[in-house]
Amino acid sequence: MSAAAPHPATSRTEATPKKNVSLRAVWPEVSALIHPRRGKLALGLGLVLVRSVTGLVLPLSPMILIDRIITPKKPELIPGLVMGLLAATAVQAVTSYVLTQLLSKEGQRAIAELRAKVQAHIGRLPVGFYDANKTGTLVSRIMSDVEGVRNLVGTGFVEFIGGVVTAAVSLVFLLRINATMTLVTAAVLVGFTLVLGRAFNVMRPVFRERGKIQAEVQGRLTESLGAVRTVKGYHAEEREQAVFAAGVQRLLDNVLRTLSAQSIMQLSMALLMGIVGAAVSWYGARHIIMGDMTLGQYMAYNMLLGFLIAPIFQIVNIGTQLTEALAGLERTRDVLAESREDADPRRTAALGVIRGDVEFSHVNFEYEAGKPVLDDVSFVSPAGTVTALVGSSGSGKSTIIGLLSAFHTPGSGRVTVDGADLSTVRLSSYRTQLGVVLQDTFLFAGTIRENVGFSRPGATDAEIREACRIARVDEFADRFPEGLETIVGERGVKLSGGQRQRVSIARAILADPRILILDEATSSLDSESEAIIQEGLSYLMKGRTTFVIAHRLSTIRRADQILVVEEGRIAERGDHDALYAAAGRYRDLYDRQHGLEKNLFLAPGEGDDVPDADGPKGGRGGAEPGMLDVMQGGR
Repeated sequence: MSAAAPHPATSRTEATPKKNVSLRAVWPEVSALIHPRRGKLALGLGLVLVRSVTGLVLPLSPMILIDRIITPKKPELIPGLVMGLLAATAVQAVTSYVLTQLLSKEGQRAIAELRAKVQAHIGRLPVGFYDANKTGTLVSRIMSDVEGVRNLVGTGFVEFIGGVVTAAVSLVFLLRINATMTLVTAAVLVGFTLVLGRAFNVMRPVFRERGKIQAEVQGRLTESLGAVRTVKGYHAEEREQAVFAAGVQRLLDNVLRTLSAQSIMQLSMALLMGIVGAAVSWYGARHIIMGDMTLGQYMAYNMLLGFLIAPIFQIVNIGTQLTEALAGLERTRDVLAESREDADPRRTAALGVIRGDVEFSHVNFEYEAGKPVLDDVSFVSPAGTVTALVGSSGSGKSTIIGLLSAFHTPGSGRVTVDGADLSTVRLSSYRTQLGVVLQDTFLFAGTIRENVGFSRPGATDAEIREACRIARVDEFADRFPEGLETIVGERGVKLSGGQRQRVSIARAILADPRILILDEATSSLDSESEAIIQEGLSYLMKGRTTFVIAHRLSTIRRADQILVVEEGRIAERGDHDALYAAAGRYRDLYDRQHGLEKNLFLAPGEGDDVPDADGPKGGRGGAEPGMLDVMQGGR
């Protein structure tokens, strides 16, 4: 099918400029993850607080040991102090273990849940969204952007809160030991914290850009690996290597920028520690000499100071991770904000089993405002008939099929099936009765059985085998040691083109659709494969409303009606005989193609004594029947 430009609204996730993201901006997504886990997070926070409080025993122990045991010479108090230290250590160890089991695993569950949510949402977005976003980019949105959630739902954020609480408690003890020295130290820490906040604001857009670059690089890599035969066929390995290397270099430059910022923050942190340490040593020594502070208090003060500064270290360590997590969540939010194709409030009608009467009534459509693709298209395809669409590339054939498949809705006019307007129909009740066989068959990297059964997951083994028999899949499958359990490889690379097409036809037969779309399903096959596949298509078309996009005009001579589409309008319509006799655009296309085929497949002078097509029924010199000739024999 011919490609069409996506609607501008569908490319919002890539084209819209982004501002710095904050926790408040993505709070709905964070809240949706936290709410069902609020009990575990509350328990985790309680455990962190218990661990933090028991952690204060260690820095306070020198003050007790020196001032209350050693100085007054009371050795009988040593066992109690030791037991207290051991008990506090045991509590810390147990709470750390439980926290890892509780929150770390819950963080991973949240990642899995969000990935499933994003994939489910993307899977229900309109086709235009896929036209505007690369496959690799979407994979990155699903797999990579949600990774940072573990720092919001897991131990990172909870431990950070616990560290802040510990710092607050430590501050109380520090003020009781020496208020002046503590206030000076706190002022320095507050100033450094403000500097950190500005640094993270600078780093946040860099992290957002990293996600975009990584998605682009991953997207190009996915395309390159998927098209390895094309790359090797044109000896383009070095070019692809250069493109990928350039993308990797962009990603490296971004990472180096963040590392430079992090190293500056760590340098500042080291300087801060040095300044604070020097100030405490100077003030502490003076107060000890003056008798205002004991040696035990000085040692306890230094250790408690570490608990006060620890959250600042945590800001440096986890702040970067949280910033990256927020940027990833914002990109996730952008995807989740896209409207699902079944979210249209007009889609309330549920179809029963359809007959297949299709009508286009004065349909107009455009992908971009002011650039019409279809202009006043009207036609009727009664149930059980074959309608062929012909015309030059970009004429609008694929858009007509896209509207019939409900991938798009008309700008004006109506597309109806059995009288029901497709723009008001629930997609689930319609597309289950729609079958598509494309020229470029897509198979999943599973077994033959899985690919055939994809159209009806609940099909029995007997039904799958019957579909394979009709499409003559069993003829080649039985030659494989594993039969229908044979792995076909990625995109079916282990099968020939004809074999892949037979699997595709078996899949459509199993679906038992009421409306069938054939995008010239045999044009790229050899004569032997085409003859085999035509039999399967003949069975598939019986009693179904069929639409054929025809590239090889000799295959549509028996269609009930042929629509010649040019520049978004139906230029001619009728059957083969009438259109050929009218000597219009259809005959011009037919004769040109017929002459081209003769010139391609006959040696110079070889066709001089061979008569041309015998009138409108001649096809390609009458050498072999067209696809619809064979099909009509079964109708």
